[in-house]
Parts: sequence; structure tokens; C-alpha cells
Amino acid sequence: MAAQPKGQAWFESLADPSERYGLDEIVYTDQSGGLLQVVHDMDALKERSADEWKQLFDQRARRTEWPYGSGVWGKKEWVLPDIKPDNVVSMYEGYTNLFWAERYGREIGLNDLWIKLCGNSHTGSFKDLGMTVLVSQVKEMIAQGAEIPAVACASTGDTSAALAAYAAAASIPSVVFLPRGKISLAQLIQPVANGAIVFALDTDFDGCMKIVREVSERDGVYLANSMNSLRIEGQKTVGIEILEQLDWNVPDWIVIPGGNLGNVSALAKGLDMLLDLGLIDRKPRICVGQAQAANPLYLAYKKDFEVFEPIAARPTVASAIQIGDPVSRDKAIDALRRYDGVVEEASEAEIVEACAAADRTGLFNCPHTGVALVAMQKLLKSGQIHKDEKVVVVSTAHGLKFTDFKRDYHEMTLEGPSPLHANPPIELSARYDDVRDRMLREIDLRFGS
Repeated sequence: MAAQPKGQAWFESLADPSERYGLDEIVYTDQSGGLLQVVHDMDALKERSADEWKQLFDQRARRTEWPYGSGVWGKKEWVLPDIKPDNVVSMYEGYTNLFWAERYGREIGLNDLWIKLCGNSHTGSFKDLGMTVLVSQVKEMIAQGAEIPAVACASTGDTSAALAAYAAAASIPSVVFLPRGKISLAQLIQPVANGAIVFALDTDFDGCMKIVREVSERDGVYLANSMNSLRIEGQKTVGIEILEQLDWNVPDWIVIPGGNLGNVSALAKGLDMLLDLGLIDRKPRICVGQAQAANPLYLAYKKDFEVFEPIAARPTVASAIQIGDPVSRDKAIDALRRYDGVVEEASEAEIVEACAAADRTGLFNCPHTGVALVAMQKLLKSGQIHKDEKVVVVSTAHGLKFTDFKRDYHEMTLEGPSPLHANPPIELSARYDDVRDRMLREIDLRFGS
């Protein structure tokens, strides 16, 4: 076992709190192979009152004093308190829009619906929140003399984009392993453009994960997947930020899509810190949405989490959560138990229709957000969510990364039932009379009383 680490944050075994490591050590699991977590010196953090933390976060928000204008680094003491500011690699991630979905909520029968648009970030997904922390810590370790040849990840798209961008900004080599033919072109081109070494492998995400773990163990390449708990430290700020944007009023529900499940445990960890430090005084409930094609957490939930069995994930439009053996399942289950959580699933038809219906109200949702929207609507229909409750849905990525499925939907070329909200372009000759007649007819058809 490593010596007692120095500093105000350290790695700690979930199974044995006495097993601790410094954040500058290259370690991903405890001695029994279980996941680690980053633990903070809460006594040091409690030297500031809850009101003082709120004031400090507000003073730093979106300012230019490095690196505190970032939504992550504005909470540096809660994330990586001991890192030198010069080693922080930030693109001013975070502080993404908390969108009041008034029209969409009204149409589905919910009076107070909010969408946390995490895709409004540098690489277009919430993965930026965790990658800024991981790459910053790697930069600090290299500055201290650590020999790290590259940083690598397995990915279904968004993680690879975030890693490639932040590593490029830090002049650190990056390697990504993607399942060939199973991610969108927009997701593939991001790491390619940022100069990563990109491997498209004949396997699924779980197969890519096996490869990246092997090169990490054998070749010293630093592992950047969410089993590395540094990522969770950045991703936990999404929960903190939601409460900050709601003026510290706790919502009744937070609904989030789940694949590898690091985001679920991260959300709960941010809420835990808010509770422990007195910034909020009650818990929201958490709902995790899974695609029916990749739903091991849902199947375990239906058995009261008495057993968890990995599955072979099937193809889904929600490709970033097409994961059958999620690394962070134990942390996610613990979070759901502590936050009175539930799990729902969404079929392919339900996903695409939820996205299309929400898009009609001004949103532009990725399919993973569609999964969360389906889960939320099922809870609303069953009465678990009441119409007057405050609900926040976490939108994990920008819809522009998934235009292929939207195009196919509106061109009516997707497999399955005929789309309910298809809106293909109207092809006409360039004659005023033809255009005018069709335009007025469409306006009356779509918007007339």
C-alpha cells in the first residue's frame, strides 16, 4: 500500500478507505481490482461557510482570471485543490445553458421542465468537464518528471473528441480506440482533426475497452476512460452547476442517460458535496434512462439490483451509450440507492420520436438526450413525476454531432415505424405562383386553427 498521500485530495479505495494514493500516482484500481474515488479533505473545505462558497463561485463565474472562469475550475478547491494553475488545461468548459423548456413541457404536461444543455461545450458534449481535469493532472505529472508516452481512451465518440482536443491543447500525444462503423462521422472526424492517433477496431466499445486497458497496463499509456476517477471530479460539477443556475433551489428530479455510468455517479458525487457543505438541504431524485438495446442497469434495477449481468449491447441510434458492460456500475447503483433513484428504458422508435417532438419546440437533441426524455415521460405517465414538480433533464451532447439519424428520420429512411414528425424539404419549381400556393397551404395545414 502506498504511503499516506500529501495534499487536500487523494485517491481512495471504495472497499477499504485506508488504501490511499496521491493524485500524481498512476493508479486506476485498488489492490482487489475495484474502482478508486477521489476524496477531499472536507474539514479544510468546511473552513468556508456555505454562503461564502456560493459567493466565491458567483464571483468567479465566466470571469477571465485564469483558470477560474471555467465552470469546472471556478470550483478548483472541490476538484483538484493542489494543482498549479499553470498546468490547468481549460477551454472554459461548463456554465452551459440551463434551458427552460416551457413549450415542450407544456405539450407533455409538465409545468417546470429544464434541459441542461451540456453539449454547448467546446467539443460538443459533457465529456469536456471530466477531460479538462484528467489532462490537467497529466500535464502536472509530466511537469514533475513522470514518463507518460501518451494518453488513451476507448470511446463511442464523445470521450475521444474531448481527449483529442484537450491533449492537443496541452501538447500531449493522444490515442483513441473506436468501434469501426458504429459512431457518427461527426464524432469520428473530431479526434482525427485534433491530431489523435485514431484506431477504428472491428469490435464494440467493450472490446475497445479491453484493448485500452491492456496498452495501459503493458505500455505505460495513461488511461483516460471513466474508470479513472479523475474524470468524475470534473463531471460532478454538472450537478453543482445545475443547482447554482437554479439559485440553489433543489429540483425534484434530475434525469440523465446512462451508458458506461460514470456520469451517474459523478452527478451524485457533486450533489453529495453540496449536501455535506450545507449549500443545499435536501436531495433530488435521480432517474437513469437506458436504450433498450443496451440496458444492463435497467435489467438489474428490475431485480432490485440483487444481481448485475453484463449483456451484449445491440445497435442503437444512441450509439454513445451502446455499452453492455459498464465500468462504473457499482458506483451508479450506489448513487441510485442513495438518491431514491429509478431506471427506465427507451426503444429505438421511442428515442427518435422523443427527439423529433422536442426538436419541434426549438431544441436540437442528440439521441442520448432522447433516451432521457423518454424515461422522463414514462415517469410522468406512471405518476412517479407529478406535473408541478421541477424536473431537470441532462442533455449530454449537441445534436449537430448526430445529424445522420436526424436526416434519415426526416427523409423517412430509418428502419421501423413511419416517423410521426417527419419534415422533408418540399421540392418545387422556382415559380412564384407554385411556391406561394404551397406555402400558404402548408402554413394553414400546420399552424391553422
